[in-house]
Amino acid sequence: MPLTQAQWQQRASQLSFETRAYLDGEFTHAASGKTFPSLNPATGDTLAQVARCEAPEAERAVACARAAFDKGDWSRLAPAARKRTLLHLAELIAEHQQELALLDTLDMGKPITSALGDVASAIECLRYTAESLDKLYGQVAPTGEEALGLIVREPLGVVVSIVPWNFPLMMTIWKIAPALATGNSVILKPSEKSSLSALRLAQLIALTEIPKGVFQVLPGFGTDVGKALALSMQVDAIAFTGSTQVGKLLTQYAGQSNLKRTFLECGGKSPNIVFEDCADIPCVARQAAAAIFHNQGEVCIAGSRLLVHNRIREPFVRALCEAARSMQPGDPLDPQSFMGAIVDQEQYDKIASYIALGEQQGARREAIITDDNRQVEGCFIAPTIFTGVTADMAIANEEIFGPVLAVMGFDDEEEAIAIANDSDYGLAAGLWSQDVNRVIRVARRLQSGQVYINNWAGPDMTMPFGGVKQSGNGRDKSLQTLGEYTETKSIWLAIT
Repeated sequence: MPLTQAQWQQRASQLSFETRAYLDGEFTHAASGKTFPSLNPATGDTLAQVARCEAPEAERAVACARAAFDKGDWSRLAPAARKRTLLHLAELIAEHQQELALLDTLDMGKPITSALGDVASAIECLRYTAESLDKLYGQVAPTGEEALGLIVREPLGVVVSIVPWNFPLMMTIWKIAPALATGNSVILKPSEKSSLSALRLAQLIALTEIPKGVFQVLPGFGTDVGKALALSMQVDAIAFTGSTQVGKLLTQYAGQSNLKRTFLECGGKSPNIVFEDCADIPCVARQAAAAIFHNQGEVCIAGSRLLVHNRIREPFVRALCEAARSMQPGDPLDPQSFMGAIVDQEQYDKIASYIALGEQQGARREAIITDDNRQVEGCFIAPTIFTGVTADMAIANEEIFGPVLAVMGFDDEEEAIAIANDSDYGLAAGLWSQDVNRVIRVARRLQSGQVYINNWAGPDMTMPFGGVKQSGNGRDKSLQTLGEYTETKSIWLAIT
């Protein structure tokens, strides 16, 4: 039976937090003794003081990771054995699913129901990846009888995973599961805004047969420990999800050091296109609202640009506002809350500034009247819908990362495609129509790493997740990730 708000609050009051770094199989404070606060954005309370790792911890972690990789207890372990260990980890996560979800809810403000879904997705990813890794075969080149050509895949070595704060545990597993499965040593740098579930995960990993040094967690800031890891000559790859600005910095650091690989999943300003023949305006409007307001709009693939055919634009906006009435922010520990708190004051101020700018630049902020008269104080922002938006407005082309929707009209298919592609980003796109020829035609022309047709964010673990243009170049999920974390080696055997 699902827990009530009071039961979640009681469990929250009983939680204890691991706040130390996980280095070479042990939990340790930062050498400097420095810490940083983990804050609950729904209340402003300090949850814990977390170890602030810097360059010394980065150097030590890289050395331990390299030594563990070279020793081969994990990197040269049979795939079937690695699979068993990762499946064991998936079971441990499942056993502590509620605790892990609660950590993410308290740490970054997402609703507990959403956090539970994130943990379920993490478990699915880990199981899928583990079950896949011993079923992938190498290749034999088509040579003549005088030679045998073997094409094999080998682990890269030391992989640094830098994950965002909006889906802390889920994104962590998306990164580390394929990296560990293919035999790499992994150093995880969680966001300083949401480190607690990563450190709890380290406690669970310590209960498995993953050797020490193969997985480590360094909480801290990107400007010190993150930069030190990215510049290390002994790191072979960086897997990153976060802003485009930081992604560009990591690419520079890779070039300044050893040309390490960078798998980047960066920002987005995703178009969601509704044609005049959409099947059910209220139903599609609800899904379009959820596409931007889910997780407080703090989603890289949020459908933040809504393009609606002018023939149905007015009734669609009315249905959109009606849908938003039921998506108001509330206590993240209330299972009925659709939205929770914005992650921190800095992000709150950023979103608020974009809302003010939208009004200053001439967009119309639609009134969303609710029956709920409660006053939610703190880092909470209600669903915000702008109409009358033009392409030159900041809210139409800059990533806000909050519950702010820009609605634009169009008259025909060509105009919709032009507006959708007029962006520096290309992470996701959606389109709604009953014309099968149209949806295939438009989907192929959209400059996006993924296109959702008559749904939003539907794919499961079998589908790659990533973008094009300034949304990055890496891919999470699917069998494709196992190839990204391995190196191709050609072995040529002359037969005499």
